[in-house]
Amino acid sequence: MKEEIRNFLATFTSVTIAVTSAACNTAFNENEPFEKVISKDGTVIAFEKIGSGPPLIFISGAICHRKFQPIKDDAKILSKAFTVFNYDRRGRGDSGDKESYSVRSEIEDIEALIDSAGGSAYIYGHSSGAVLAMEAALVIPNKIKKIYIYDPPYVSNEKEYQDYQMTKERIKTLLAKGKNSKAISEFLVSIGMPRIFTFFLPLTPGWKRTVQLAPTLLYDITITENQAPVERLAKIKVPICLAYGEESPKELKIVSSLLNQTIQGSELQEYPKQDHMVDTKLLLPKMIKYFNH
Repeated sequence: MKEEIRNFLATFTSVTIAVTSAACNTAFNENEPFEKVISKDGTVIAFEKIGSGPPLIFISGAICHRKFQPIKDDAKILSKAFTVFNYDRRGRGDSGDKESYSVRSEIEDIEALIDSAGGSAYIYGHSSGAVLAMEAALVIPNKIKKIYIYDPPYVSNEKEYQDYQMTKERIKTLLAKGKNSKAISEFLVSIGMPRIFTFFLPLTPGWKRTVQLAPTLLYDITITENQAPVERLAKIKVPICLAYGEESPKELKIVSSLLNQTIQGSELQEYPKQDHMVDTKLLLPKMIKYFNH
Protein backbone atom coordinates (compact mmCIF):
# COMPACT_ATOMS: atom_id res chain seq x y z
CA MET A 1 0.00 0.00 0.00
CA LYS A 2 2.84 2.42 0.80
CA GLU A 3 4.34 1.75 -2.62
CA GLU A 4 0.99 2.47 -4.31
CA ILE A 5 0.64 5.75 -2.44
CA ARG A 6 4.20 6.71 -3.31
CA ASN A 7 3.63 6.00 -6.99
CA PHE A 8 0.35 7.93 -6.94
CA LEU A 9 1.99 10.97 -5.36
CA ALA A 10 4.89 10.85 -7.81
CA THR A 11 2.55 10.71 -10.78
CA PHE A 12 0.24 13.37 -9.38
CA THR A 13 3.13 15.72 -8.66
CA SER A 14 4.76 15.33 -12.06
CA VAL A 15 1.50 15.76 -13.98
CA THR A 16 0.48 18.74 -11.88
CA ILE A 17 3.80 20.50 -12.42
CA ALA A 18 3.77 19.77 -16.13
CA VAL A 19 0.26 20.98 -16.84
CA THR A 20 -0.01 23.94 -14.51
CA SER A 21 3.44 25.23 -15.46
CA ALA A 22 2.59 24.98 -19.12
CA ALA A 23 -0.87 26.43 -18.77
CA CYS A 24 -0.02 29.32 -16.48
CA ASN A 25 3.06 30.67 -18.25
CA THR A 26 1.55 32.78 -21.01
CA ALA A 27 3.96 35.73 -21.13
CA PHE A 28 5.63 35.18 -24.47
CA ASN A 29 5.53 36.93 -27.80
CA GLU A 30 3.23 35.07 -30.18
CA ASN A 31 5.00 36.75 -33.11
CA GLU A 32 8.58 36.09 -32.09
CA PRO A 33 10.68 34.86 -35.02
CA PHE A 34 11.52 31.22 -35.55
CA GLU A 35 13.30 29.08 -38.08
CA LYS A 36 11.74 26.25 -40.03
CA VAL A 37 12.59 23.15 -42.02
CA ILE A 38 10.43 21.26 -44.49
CA SER A 39 9.90 17.60 -43.69
CA LYS A 40 9.81 14.92 -46.39
CA ASP A 41 6.01 15.07 -46.72
CA GLY A 42 6.06 18.86 -47.06
CA THR A 43 5.12 19.66 -43.45
CA VAL A 44 6.67 22.81 -42.01
CA ILE A 45 8.50 22.16 -38.74
CA ALA A 46 9.17 25.24 -36.60
CA PHE A 47 12.18 25.45 -34.30
CA GLU A 48 14.40 27.78 -32.33
CA LYS A 49 18.14 27.33 -32.15
CA ILE A 50 19.84 28.50 -28.97
CA GLY A 51 23.28 28.10 -27.44
CA SER A 52 26.57 26.98 -28.91
CA GLY A 53 28.47 23.74 -29.10
CA PRO A 54 27.51 20.46 -30.76
CA PRO A 55 23.92 20.25 -32.07
CA LEU A 56 21.31 18.61 -29.83
CA ILE A 57 17.78 17.83 -31.01
CA PHE A 58 15.39 18.21 -28.05
CA ILE A 59 12.29 16.00 -28.44
CA SER A 60 9.57 16.84 -25.91
CA GLY A 61 6.61 14.74 -24.74
CA ALA A 62 2.83 14.96 -24.79
CA ILE A 63 0.94 18.26 -24.44
CA CYS A 64 4.13 20.26 -25.02
CA HIS A 65 5.54 22.61 -27.60
CA ARG A 66 8.62 24.79 -27.74
CA LYS A 67 7.03 27.90 -26.16
CA PHE A 68 5.77 26.20 -23.02
CA GLN A 69 7.77 27.57 -20.14
CA PRO A 70 9.08 24.23 -18.80
CA ILE A 71 10.35 23.38 -22.31
CA LYS A 72 11.90 26.81 -22.77
CA ASP A 73 13.60 26.51 -19.38
CA ASP A 74 14.97 23.06 -20.20
CA ALA A 75 16.26 24.23 -23.58
CA LYS A 76 17.97 27.20 -21.95
CA ILE A 77 19.79 24.95 -19.48
CA LEU A 78 20.83 22.50 -22.20
CA SER A 79 22.09 25.40 -24.33
CA LYS A 80 24.93 25.95 -21.83
CA ALA A 81 26.70 23.01 -23.47
CA PHE A 82 24.91 22.45 -26.79
CA THR A 83 23.34 24.19 -29.74
CA VAL A 84 19.79 23.17 -28.88
CA PHE A 85 17.17 22.65 -31.57
CA ASN A 86 13.97 23.23 -29.60
CA TYR A 87 11.15 22.43 -32.00
CA ASP A 88 7.41 22.08 -32.26
CA ARG A 89 6.51 18.50 -33.04
CA ARG A 90 4.02 18.28 -35.90
CA GLY A 91 0.53 19.44 -35.05
CA ARG A 92 1.84 21.73 -32.30
CA GLY A 93 2.65 25.40 -32.00
CA ASP A 94 3.92 26.87 -35.28
CA SER A 95 4.55 23.52 -37.00
CA GLY A 96 2.21 22.16 -39.63
CA ASP A 97 0.50 18.79 -39.83
CA LYS A 98 -1.06 16.31 -42.21
CA GLU A 99 -4.43 14.60 -42.03
CA SER A 100 -2.90 11.16 -41.50
CA TYR A 101 -0.26 10.44 -38.88
CA SER A 102 2.59 7.97 -38.76
CA VAL A 103 5.58 7.56 -36.48
CA ARG A 104 7.73 7.53 -39.61
CA SER A 105 6.62 11.09 -40.39
CA GLU A 106 7.89 12.27 -37.00
CA ILE A 107 11.21 10.54 -37.68
CA GLU A 108 11.40 12.42 -40.98
CA ASP A 109 10.82 15.66 -39.04
CA ILE A 110 13.78 14.80 -36.81
CA GLU A 111 15.89 13.96 -39.85
CA ALA A 112 15.09 17.34 -41.42
CA LEU A 113 16.24 19.07 -38.24
CA ILE A 114 19.44 17.02 -38.14
CA ASP A 115 20.14 17.88 -41.78
CA SER A 116 19.72 21.57 -40.97
CA ALA A 117 22.20 21.08 -38.11
CA GLY A 118 24.83 19.82 -40.52
CA GLY A 119 23.84 16.18 -40.97
CA SER A 120 24.73 14.81 -37.54
CA ALA A 121 23.51 15.53 -34.02
CA TYR A 122 22.91 14.28 -30.49
CA ILE A 123 19.34 13.65 -29.36
CA TYR A 124 17.67 14.18 -26.01
CA GLY A 125 14.18 12.71 -25.71
CA HIS A 126 11.83 13.10 -22.76
CA SER A 127 8.76 10.90 -22.14
CA SER A 128 7.12 10.06 -25.50
CA GLY A 129 9.97 12.02 -27.07
CA ALA A 130 12.28 9.34 -25.66
CA VAL A 131 10.41 6.67 -27.62
CA LEU A 132 10.66 8.80 -30.77
CA ALA A 133 14.42 9.10 -30.23
CA MET A 134 14.75 5.31 -30.21
CA GLU A 135 12.60 4.99 -33.32
CA ALA A 136 14.85 7.51 -35.07
CA ALA A 137 17.91 5.49 -34.04
CA LEU A 138 16.52 2.51 -35.95
CA VAL A 139 15.84 4.49 -39.13
CA ILE A 140 18.64 7.08 -39.40
CA PRO A 141 21.46 5.69 -37.22
CA ASN A 142 24.28 7.31 -39.24
CA LYS A 143 22.88 10.77 -38.54
CA ILE A 144 22.71 10.37 -34.76
CA LYS A 145 25.86 10.56 -32.63
CA LYS A 146 24.41 9.46 -29.29
CA ILE A 147 21.04 9.47 -27.54
CA TYR A 148 20.05 10.40 -24.00
CA ILE A 149 16.49 9.61 -22.97
CA TYR A 150 14.45 10.05 -19.80
CA ASP A 151 11.40 8.02 -18.68
CA PRO A 152 10.29 6.32 -21.93
CA PRO A 153 6.60 5.58 -21.22
CA TYR A 154 5.80 2.31 -22.98
CA VAL A 155 3.10 0.35 -21.16
CA SER A 156 4.71 -2.16 -18.82
CA ASN A 157 2.18 -5.01 -18.75
CA GLU A 158 -0.97 -6.41 -20.37
CA LYS A 159 -3.39 -4.80 -17.89
CA GLU A 160 -1.86 -1.39 -18.46
CA TYR A 161 -2.16 -1.99 -22.22
CA GLN A 162 -5.87 -2.82 -21.94
CA ASP A 163 -6.52 0.25 -19.80
CA TYR A 164 -4.64 2.43 -22.28
CA GLN A 165 -6.69 1.06 -25.16
CA MET A 166 -9.89 2.06 -23.40
CA THR A 167 -8.44 5.53 -22.80
CA LYS A 168 -7.50 5.77 -26.47
CA GLU A 169 -11.05 4.96 -27.58
CA ARG A 170 -12.53 7.50 -25.16
CA ILE A 171 -10.17 10.20 -26.42
CA LYS A 172 -10.89 9.36 -30.08
CA THR A 173 -14.62 9.67 -29.41
CA LEU A 174 -14.23 13.00 -27.63
CA LEU A 175 -12.02 14.42 -30.38
CA ALA A 176 -14.47 13.27 -33.06
CA LYS A 177 -17.17 15.23 -31.22
CA GLY A 178 -14.94 18.31 -30.99
CA LYS A 179 -14.65 18.00 -27.21
CA ASN A 180 -10.93 18.76 -27.09
CA SER A 181 -10.93 20.07 -23.54
CA LYS A 182 -12.52 16.88 -22.24
CA ALA A 183 -10.05 14.83 -24.29
CA ILE A 184 -7.10 16.52 -22.54
CA SER A 185 -8.71 15.96 -19.15
CA GLU A 186 -9.36 12.29 -19.94
CA PHE A 187 -5.72 11.80 -20.87
CA LEU A 188 -4.49 13.44 -17.69
CA VAL A 189 -6.78 11.30 -15.55
CA SER A 190 -5.49 8.19 -17.34
CA ILE A 191 -1.91 8.98 -16.32
CA GLY A 192 -2.65 9.69 -12.69
CA MET A 193 -4.30 13.06 -12.18
CA PRO A 194 -7.33 13.01 -9.82
CA ARG A 195 -10.40 13.85 -11.89
CA ILE A 196 -11.48 16.59 -9.51
CA PHE A 197 -8.29 18.49 -10.33
CA THR A 198 -9.17 18.65 -14.03
CA PHE A 199 -12.24 20.77 -13.24
CA PHE A 200 -9.94 23.66 -12.31
CA LEU A 201 -7.66 23.49 -15.36
CA PRO A 202 -10.00 25.48 -17.66
CA LEU A 203 -9.63 28.39 -15.22
CA THR A 204 -5.88 28.66 -15.88
CA PRO A 205 -4.89 31.42 -18.35
CA GLY A 206 -3.11 29.11 -20.81
CA TRP A 207 -5.74 26.38 -20.99
CA LYS A 208 -7.05 27.39 -24.42
CA ARG A 209 -3.57 27.02 -25.85
CA THR A 210 -3.19 23.62 -24.20
CA VAL A 211 -6.52 22.46 -25.62
CA GLN A 212 -5.27 23.24 -29.14
CA LEU A 213 -2.83 20.34 -28.72
CA ALA A 214 -5.59 17.80 -28.04
CA PRO A 215 -5.50 16.11 -31.49
CA THR A 216 -1.82 15.26 -30.96
CA LEU A 217 -2.72 13.11 -27.94
CA LEU A 218 -3.45 10.29 -30.38
CA TYR A 219 0.05 10.71 -31.80
CA ASP A 220 1.62 10.16 -28.38
CA ILE A 221 -0.72 7.27 -27.61
CA THR A 222 0.23 5.64 -30.92
CA ILE A 223 3.90 5.95 -29.97
CA THR A 224 3.55 4.57 -26.44
CA GLU A 225 0.46 2.32 -26.35
CA ASN A 226 2.28 -1.02 -26.67
CA GLN A 227 4.76 -2.83 -24.52
CA ALA A 228 8.33 -2.13 -25.56
CA PRO A 229 9.07 -3.94 -28.85
CA VAL A 230 12.21 -5.56 -27.50
CA GLU A 231 13.10 -7.58 -30.60
CA ARG A 232 13.09 -4.46 -32.76
CA LEU A 233 14.74 -2.17 -30.21
CA ALA A 234 17.51 -4.74 -29.70
CA LYS A 235 18.69 -3.68 -33.18
CA ILE A 236 19.60 -0.18 -31.98
CA LYS A 237 23.31 0.41 -32.59
CA VAL A 238 23.47 4.10 -31.69
CA PRO A 239 24.98 4.59 -28.20
CA ILE A 240 22.11 5.30 -25.82
CA CYS A 241 21.74 6.24 -22.16
CA LEU A 242 18.46 5.39 -20.43
CA ALA A 243 17.63 7.57 -17.43
CA TYR A 244 14.73 7.54 -14.98
CA GLY A 245 13.73 9.24 -11.76
CA GLU A 246 13.84 7.48 -8.41
CA GLU A 247 10.36 8.89 -7.75
CA SER A 248 8.98 8.31 -11.25
CA PRO A 249 6.06 5.87 -11.48
CA LYS A 250 7.15 2.28 -10.91
CA GLU A 251 6.03 1.27 -14.40
CA LEU A 252 8.44 3.71 -16.05
CA LYS A 253 11.34 2.34 -14.02
CA ILE A 254 10.41 -1.19 -15.11
CA VAL A 255 10.42 -0.10 -18.75
CA SER A 256 13.82 1.62 -18.48
CA SER A 257 15.38 -1.46 -16.87
CA LEU A 258 13.89 -3.70 -19.57
CA LEU A 259 15.27 -1.49 -22.31
CA ASN A 260 18.70 -1.52 -20.68
CA GLN A 261 18.64 -5.32 -20.78
CA THR A 262 17.41 -5.22 -24.39
CA ILE A 263 19.74 -2.70 -26.04
CA GLN A 264 23.30 -3.95 -26.10
CA GLY A 265 25.82 -1.46 -24.73
CA SER A 266 23.18 0.88 -23.31
CA GLU A 267 23.76 2.67 -20.02
CA LEU A 268 21.18 3.01 -17.23
CA GLN A 269 21.09 5.97 -14.83
CA GLU A 270 18.83 6.74 -11.88
CA TYR A 271 18.21 10.27 -10.64
CA PRO A 272 17.69 10.34 -6.86
CA LYS A 273 14.69 12.32 -5.58
CA GLN A 274 13.53 13.07 -9.15
CA ASP A 275 10.17 12.25 -10.72
CA HIS A 276 8.97 12.41 -14.31
CA MET A 277 9.68 16.15 -14.47
CA VAL A 278 13.43 15.86 -13.98
CA ASP A 279 15.48 18.90 -12.99
CA THR A 280 17.51 19.54 -16.15
CA LYS A 281 20.24 21.20 -14.09
CA LEU A 282 20.93 17.77 -12.60
CA LEU A 283 20.62 16.04 -15.94
CA LEU A 284 23.01 18.26 -17.93
CA PRO A 285 26.34 17.25 -16.28
CA LYS A 286 25.57 13.55 -16.72
CA MET A 287 24.48 14.13 -20.30
CA ILE A 288 27.72 15.97 -21.08
CA LYS A 289 29.77 13.20 -19.50
CA TYR A 290 27.93 10.50 -21.44
CA PHE A 291 28.16 12.28 -24.77
CA ASN A 292 31.88 13.00 -24.29
CA HIS A 293 32.73 9.45 -23.14
